[in-house]
Amino acid sequence: MAQYVDGFVIPVPKKNLAKYKKMAKLGRKVWMEYGALDYVECVGESIDGPWGTPFTKLCKLKSDEVLIFAYIVYKSKSARNAINKKVMSDPRMNPEHHENIFNMKRFSAGGFQVIVQAKKGKK
Repeated sequence: MAQYVDGFVIPVPKKNLAKYKKMAKLGRKVWMEYGALDYVECVGESIDGPWGTPFTKLCKLKSDEVLIFAYIVYKSKSARNAINKKVMSDPRMNPEHHENIFNMKRFSAGGFQVIVQAKKGKK
């Protein structure tokens, strides 16, 4: 069965980046405890590339914001569903602990089935 990935694109106010990083570290701990294979959070650095629509335009990024690109890898979609159910019921992930770090109306997330993958030393 193919691996499954949850992907996220999140505009975050620059002033909240430290709070976001703290929240992301907790998220990494919780998702990995429940069985995620990999958890990655990245802050945009070179997001106005020469190809396609620049992330700044696509996400309507404001001058006082940074862009977070994140993903979580699971063994399968069914593993993802089971893990996310546990994560969402974990009291450490209570939204009240993480309010006002970013605007949820501008948060984008989706689930993706892996169709091509490469790791160093593997084909």
